[in-house]
Amino acid sequence: MYTLLNEDGMAKRGTLKTVHGEIQTPVFMNVGTAAAIKGAVSTEDLRNIKCQVELSNTYHLHLRPGDEIIKKIGGLHRFMNWDKPILTDSGGFQVFSLTALRKIKEEGVYFASHIDGRKIFMGPEESMQIQSNIASTIAMAFDECPPYPATREYMMDSVERTTRWLERCKKEMKRLNSLEDTINKHQMLFGINQGGTYEDIRIEHGKRISEMELDGYAIGGLAVGETHSEMYRILDAVVPSLPRNKPTYLMGVGTPENILEAVARGVDFFDCVYPTRNGRHGHVYTNYGKLNLFNAKFVLDDRPIEEGCKCPACTSYSRAYIRHLLKAKEMLGMRLCVLHNLYFYNSMMEEIRAAIEDNNYDAYKMRKLETIKGGV
Repeated sequence: MYTLLNEDGMAKRGTLKTVHGEIQTPVFMNVGTAAAIKGAVSTEDLRNIKCQVELSNTYHLHLRPGDEIIKKIGGLHRFMNWDKPILTDSGGFQVFSLTALRKIKEEGVYFASHIDGRKIFMGPEESMQIQSNIASTIAMAFDECPPYPATREYMMDSVERTTRWLERCKKEMKRLNSLEDTINKHQMLFGINQGGTYEDIRIEHGKRISEMELDGYAIGGLAVGETHSEMYRILDAVVPSLPRNKPTYLMGVGTPENILEAVARGVDFFDCVYPTRNGRHGHVYTNYGKLNLFNAKFVLDDRPIEEGCKCPACTSYSRAYIRHLLKAKEMLGMRLCVLHNLYFYNSMMEEIRAAIEDNNYDAYKMRKLETIKGGV
């Protein structure tokens, strides 16, 4: 159940009660594609850096180790020793990203595995079955993420198919949640709004899926090549067409700036690989801009990545030491940068929640955007 605690303009402060605990929103979900955060980050680390929700990938877990294996072990929570909420995406994004390896039909999608080339079929029912085996807290509906740019005709056909698939997902999840051997009989389902950069298609699709009474609503198909201003224009158009009393999730976004702007437009769930991917390349976020720790200027810098930060990296190590680790290709260097970046994101979400509670979000957003523009 989602409870709206406060509204500050379009910005929402809420809670989502789940079978695996309560999620405070707005929230940034930490991405662990194959049931682990890249950069040697453990689930114990996630607890220490204030992670609320871990996100894993249905497609990748289906291929390796296999969702049937995860079910036999007792579900993904037990498998990876994580007792808080987990969201699994549906595999739909791979329809978009594995263009050369797939064929889309009404019944679903035929894939060739990127690992060994074996043929795979995934439709709405199969996606729901895999996610039920994984036993995640929140399952995402199976959709098509259309390419950018796409013609209006292609987009309309794609969105119609995604709507039909969503109806099948809802029906199949209801069936799965009623089965005796289902691990998580309270699995939630989020539907996905599509429509590219066509405002009218987005709005109409938002209204249609809102009528389905789902547990939450995601906005997909953004951050795939369009400009930031185009993304914000679409959010301005489509968010009002989605239920205010349900979570709104902007998939795959984004930078701190993107999150700050999207919260102001009514979004309250986020995920992105930026903090982990950038961290593995020595790029770290601070309240005074992003730093590249490979830069020679840090060779004798005995300060932490950011003064006052309470993350595991900043409380124990200097910029100079972390730079040395990165240059020496020691895994610890990447790990410390990833931990810092995730802590920065999770702490920023705490600040966002506090600002909305205080009805001070616009002022907070302006200050934050001003300070994080710097960096070297």
